[in-house]
Amino acid sequence: MIPSDLRFSVAPMMDWTDRYCRSFHRVLSRRARLYTEMVTSNAVIHGDRERLLGFSGVEHPVAVQLGGSVPADLAEAARIAEGFGYDEVNLNVGCPSDRVQDGRFGACLMRDPVLVGECIAAMKAAISVPVTVKCRIGVDDQDTEVALDALVDAVEQAGVDGLIVHARKAWLQGLSPKENRDVPPLDYGRVARLKQRRPSLPIAINGGIATIAETLTQLDHVDGVMMGRAAYNDPSVLIEVDRQVFDDPSPVADAFEAVEAFAPTIAKVLERGIRLHTVTRHMLGLFNGRPGARAYRRHLSTFGTAMDADLSTLREAVSQVSREMPAGDAVRAA
Repeated sequence: MIPSDLRFSVAPMMDWTDRYCRSFHRVLSRRARLYTEMVTSNAVIHGDRERLLGFSGVEHPVAVQLGGSVPADLAEAARIAEGFGYDEVNLNVGCPSDRVQDGRFGACLMRDPVLVGECIAAMKAAISVPVTVKCRIGVDDQDTEVALDALVDAVEQAGVDGLIVHARKAWLQGLSPKENRDVPPLDYGRVARLKQRRPSLPIAINGGIATIAETLTQLDHVDGVMMGRAAYNDPSVLIEVDRQVFDDPSPVADAFEAVEAFAPTIAKVLERGIRLHTVTRHMLGLFNGRPGARAYRRHLSTFGTAMDADLSTLREAVSQVSREMPAGDAVRAA
């Protein structure tokens, strides 16, 4: 079984959930499960493993997401990832980009549940940490009732430890990856029906969930919620995860405290010659909804990319944000 941290996780997002993003998100929530960007099995086997898989111990619980469709290669990549200390290995069966279509993995695998089962069986035989799948409810003209059940039958027979379902179809032709995140309609009911059919299989839902209130509603029907762009674009939502989702104290009181809690990590990054913007680009939405949020973003975007930008640059940006929230419902800063 997957640890209870599956109850809330932050989705793997290409170009976004790198090690600096994950370290920042860990400051905001001790309990949320964090995922790497997808990395292909071929890259893990033949590439710069430290660059691709290296992470900080503070990120736990953290999972690596692999892309691929050759069972032996995925098994080898999973062994390597387990050696780095990841808490879970996840197989991508949901990405619809041209890159994964050319490589016959990602969402393409929804069409070949037998192969997905073989991949999971190979990975399970190779490692001891949980192996999970992130998938769609179907692709193109598939009947989602039939397609999703077929996939789940195959991976459960192979011993999969859990499933994360993006509650949309993926259209491999006619829609861009960006459009595939928004255009196909959400079908939360399909995932709820899957959970009813498979009560013993841990199942989390993904897609369009943007608030803690929506998260709690979904948890009445499934075991976990994976939040994607909403958590990245407005990371302050993560401050409430521990308290409201796990009934634990929040690690920081607010976004201002989060900046100071993360400052020592930023200082260490800067000491290695890495630019401030490499880290703070993941913090641009932290003060959304507060007066001064636009000025904060502008300051970081303008001055945070400079060679000599440092913690004082970040603190100057923060100083432009009001500590008082507007009366009534907060109006999101544009």
